[in-house]
Formats: sequence, C-alpha cells, structure tokens
Amino acid sequence: MRKVAPRGHWWVLTSVLAALLVALFVATSVLRGGGDGGGAHDGGPDDLVPPVVTAGGPVLDARTGTPVSLGIPRRTVALTFDDGPDPAWTPQILRILAAEKVPATFFVTGEHVAQHPGLVRAQTTAGHEVGLHTFTHADLSTTPDRRMRLELAASRAVLAGATGKSTALLRPPYSSMPDAVTNRDWRAVLRTGELGYLNVLSTHDGLDWQARAPEEIVRGALPVEEEGAVVLLHDGGGDRSRTVAALRGIIDEFKARGYRFTTVSRAVGLPPQHSSATTFDRWYGSALIALVQTAVALPPVMGRLLGGVALLTAARLLLLAAASVVHRRRAAARDSTLPASLPRVSAVVPAHNEEATIAACVRALLNGGCPDIDVVVVDDGSTDGTAAAARGVADPRVRVVTQPNRGKPAALNTGVAHAGHDVILMVDADTLIAPGAAAHLAAAFADPSVGAVAGNTKVANRTGLLPLWQHLEYVMSFGLERRLFDLIGASPTVPGAIGAFRREALASCGGISADTLAEDTDIAMALCRGGWRVEYRGDAHALTHVPTTVRDLWHQRHRWAYGTLQSLWKHRHAVKESGIAGRLGRRTLPYLVLFQLVLPLAAPLMDAVALYGLVTGTATAPAVVWAAFCLAQLALAAHALRRDGESLRHLWLVPLQQTAYRTALCLVTFHALATAAMGAGPQWRNHPHVLAASRAPQLPPGPLKAREKVR
Repeated sequence: MRKVAPRGHWWVLTSVLAALLVALFVATSVLRGGGDGGGAHDGGPDDLVPPVVTAGGPVLDARTGTPVSLGIPRRTVALTFDDGPDPAWTPQILRILAAEKVPATFFVTGEHVAQHPGLVRAQTTAGHEVGLHTFTHADLSTTPDRRMRLELAASRAVLAGATGKSTALLRPPYSSMPDAVTNRDWRAVLRTGELGYLNVLSTHDGLDWQARAPEEIVRGALPVEEEGAVVLLHDGGGDRSRTVAALRGIIDEFKARGYRFTTVSRAVGLPPQHSSATTFDRWYGSALIALVQTAVALPPVMGRLLGGVALLTAARLLLLAAASVVHRRRAAARDSTLPASLPRVSAVVPAHNEEATIAACVRALLNGGCPDIDVVVVDDGSTDGTAAAARGVADPRVRVVTQPNRGKPAALNTGVAHAGHDVILMVDADTLIAPGAAAHLAAAFADPSVGAVAGNTKVANRTGLLPLWQHLEYVMSFGLERRLFDLIGASPTVPGAIGAFRREALASCGGISADTLAEDTDIAMALCRGGWRVEYRGDAHALTHVPTTVRDLWHQRHRWAYGTLQSLWKHRHAVKESGIAGRLGRRTLPYLVLFQLVLPLAAPLMDAVALYGLVTGTATAPAVVWAAFCLAQLALAAHALRRDGESLRHLWLVPLQQTAYRTALCLVTFHALATAAMGAGPQWRNHPHVLAASRAPQLPPGPLKAREKVR
C-alpha cells in the first residue's frame, strides 16, 4: 500500500502562524492603543448632565435607576494612582505608603496588569484597593459600545487572573472632576453603570503628568480648606520620578492638617467593591496575561531573529558575489583552450516514458563535441515508445538497453555497465546539451584527481511565470553556488541533467546509490569523501525542461529537499574527516544547512514582518531592510545573468521571485523536514519531464537517517 504523507504538520504550522499573528496584533495594535496618562480631554456641552452630578461628589453610582453622587467627608482623603502598575515607580510608591501606613486606591490599566501581575498582587496584599482604568487607556466617552465592553471585560479578566479578585471600581481615562463632566462623559457613566461599575472621578489633581517640580504636585494635591479629597496621581504612563519625590510631602501635609487616609470605597461609606472572581474570568485572565506577556516579549525576539536572517542573507549575497568574481578569473585561465586530445566519453541516458524528448536528447549528445562518443539509452520500463524513438536515431554510436522499471539509480548503473569508455556523461532524457558541452566536461578529466564534473544547467521552457522564476533561480542560486563550491573544492551536487564521472571514481563509491532520493547529491558527496575532486564547468551548458505547474514543482522540490536531508545525514561524519572530505564536512555541509535549510525557513519572516509593519504603521526599519535586500538581490541577479550570457529582460521578476516563490520553497522545505521527522518520504511521480520510479526509498520513523541499501 502506498504510504500517505501525514498532514498534521500543516495544522501545527497554521496554528503557529495564527498565534504569531495574534501576538503581533496584541503587541502592536492593542498595546500601542493606550494613552499617555495625560490629563482630561477638551470640554463639550453638559446640558444633559444632572446638576446633582456637576455640583456633587467625585464618586458616581449609576448602577441603579437613579444615579447617585457620593461625596467625601471633611478631613478625609483618598490617594489614587492611575495608569500603573509600572515596575519602575509602583514599587517605590508602595514602599512609601507602607512606611507611612497610608492606604491608597490604584486604578490599573489591563495591559500593564498583564505585563506585571506581581505588582498588582503586591498592592492587594498590602491592603490597598484596586480599580479598573480600562485595558488600553481608552477614552470611554468616545469609544463604541462593543469596544468599551471588550476593554472592561479584558481589564476585569486580567485582574482576576493576577489576583483572583474582581472589582466594581472604575476610573474612566481622561476624566477629571465632577464639574467638568460633559454629555459624552455622562453617557459613558450611564453605560458603565449598567455594566455594574462605580465611576470614580477626583476632587484634586496633582497634575504630575505635566508638573516640572515636586512642589507643584504637592500644591495641586492639597485642598484649600478642610473638605474631603480624592487626589489624582499617577504611578505609570511616563516618568513618575517627580510623583515619587512629592508623595511624602503630600502625606506629611495631609497628616499635619489632621486628615484621615482611607480608600475610595470606605471614604464614601461603601463596603469594599471587590469580590472573588468567577472561574471563567480567572482562566480567561490567565490566558490573556500569557498572551500579552508573549506579545511584549515577541518584538525583541523577532528583532534578534530578523537581525540573524539579515546577517545570513547579507553574508550569502557577499559570498556569492565575491566567489563569482574570483571563479571567473580562475575559470578564464583554466578553460581558455581545450587540450589537444580528450578522453573518450560514454553518455548514459536513463529514460522512463520520454518518447517526446529522447531523440532530440540523443542527437544533442552526438553533437556535443566528442565525435567518438558512445551513447547508451536505458529504457527503464517505459510504457510508451521511448525505446523505439531512441532506436530511431540512426547512428551506430547509439545503443538502447531495456529493463523493467527499477528506478533512476538502477537505470544509471545499468548504463554504466554497458558503457564502453572511462568517462561517463550522465544526462536526463529531457535535456539538450549545447554543442561542445561534452568536450568541455571531458577536458576536466585531464587532471587525474578529478572524479566528477558538474555542468551548467539552464531552463529550456521559459514560457510562463513559474518557468521564468526557475530560470532566474537556476542562474542566480544554482549557478553562483556551484561556482562557490568549486572554489571550496568540495561540490555537493553533480546535476542529473548534465554531469560527467570517471568510471574508477564511480566504482570506488559503489556506483549510483539508491540510499537517497537525491542520487546526484549523494554520489557527489560520496566522491568528495573518497578523496575525489568534484569540479564545475560553467561553459558546459545544457537546456532542461522544468515543471510548469505548481503541483509538479512542489513534488520535484519536495523530493530534492528530502533527498538533500537524507544526503546530509548520510554524510554527516565528513565533519571529522580530512582533505576534500573535511572541506565537504566543515565548509560545504554547514553552508547547505544554513543557506538551504535555516535561511529558507526564516527568510519569509522578514517579508511578513516588513509587510505587517507597513500595513499597521508600527515599524519601518524591517521594510527598509527588506527593500535594501531586494535591491541587492536585483544587482546580484543582473551580475549572474550577465555572467552566464543571459538577457536582463526578466530582471523585473526578481522582487516577486524573492517573495512569493521563495515563500513557496520555504513551505516545501518545512514539508520535507516534517515528513523526514515522521518517516513518510515522498514518492517518485510520473509526470512529463520528471523521471519516475516505482519504489522510492523512505526514511524510517524516528530521527533522520539514510535508508539502508537494499541489495
């Protein structure tokens, strides 16, 4: 039965992305929605406000049908603090209150409670009273009903999550004294009263949010005569050092005048306005606290992650650009002329249902610059006319071998066994090599240390957006990276489309292995570990057909990514070896891990955060960095295209390729990692231009490791 790849990892990815978006929303949209702890808003008409309110006390009870204004008795003062808790100022204020044995009432904002729940617990443990000040310091007089309910429900919940208690006390942000209540304020009082809240205004304002000296705060907090007072101060929302400095002076002045310190509810003769929170509020509040704390921690983490992605991306761009320049100079000296005599070459073409392309492929090989070339076509169980089409090329240098469908590695090994020469050129059946390409590859084997040579693969079918994106990728990524690996001296891949091998080198590695789905990567790494050099010849061109549908591209790249993972695991011990194997293990393999696994997974985060910052207006730096990298990629693409003799007319596709196409490849990489971890490898697919096999090697369940060879 065919093994079906698991789908659970997509749910995991979707959940992680959803949680990330929610956390970003809380960190940006919600947390930045609060006010600055400033003073009351501008006035407005007050003709709808009852005179009993404007001329009454600072506590407004609209919880019943008849609103009541409650005053403060003479020589009684309730100190109140808004906009906290704040880790810088709240502890200092609590210490002063404890030293002076003075109770107070703290009106806390939900977002700050969620960030610092321990400070609210310290307030209630010390015997102070706690009320709500909305979640984000929202102006309730202008807030829509639904938003107001959310603000108060969230504030009540986080207080319950932090302390296990609920409260009916509410101080509306931007409120002032009773005689400053406007029609809008009064409507907010009535609406919150219907929800069960007791509105607390003030009688004296220390104006600590604008005072320049502690003495000014003390003067604003003190009544002129002996009337009762609700003093408005702040323990959050800005620099409250002057409030801390003024607090002892305020307390000393009230004590000198014989005032009694108490909480707001006791001051107006009401029982404590707190009660045990419901189970739902405690659970909801705990979850909201966790969410907000995660959201607050997220931007710095994202900043460090984006910094790492930016450094990796910049390092890769600089490395590829520098390697291209150096490689060009070396290649110009190395490849300037072909040797007088070339080693004899045999070409092996594995084919499965390639009737449409096999004849053209064979004719191109015959014109590849090696007149005595020996072409072996291996028909791997085709059900169409592949073998007949190959035999239709009337040339004695062409032989056709048929076998039951056993897969590409077996077909290649069969071809090598039937090949007559010591240099084996392997070409996919949908590939057309350029005139002279075979000769350029053969020339590299004049050096006896060379075990394999990779050719320069180009896209043949450049019609449509998807093939054009792959064309840019083949030139920019594959071409430049192969030049870099050539300089390192340990190339990790000889492309199946065009690559040549020394027979002795192949034999030393046991031939083409079926251990992985990326046999071209596996054999190249095996040759490096065997001490053979694997070179790259940029002048050995070949045109190959690439997938034209998203489905076919997905399956191809999934197979490539999965096979690369298998090869990395299989050859991981190269890091401890020396010589060419050591260069593979300590240079090439880390590059593959960083730039073909880590970076493809992380780079789309830069795109997402940059886009999110632009849409929400919260951050422009990621967008600027993203734009800079797009320009750098554009410049590198222009260099790579010119280096390969390609037209620049498709440069306009680079920005889209670096976002949409790269994100798709990121998903492929994620899928490959997930299926590798779950032991559900991909199957070879039988579609045009992709060689199919009936039995694909699978990773066993558990840690990633190459499948043991089936004998």
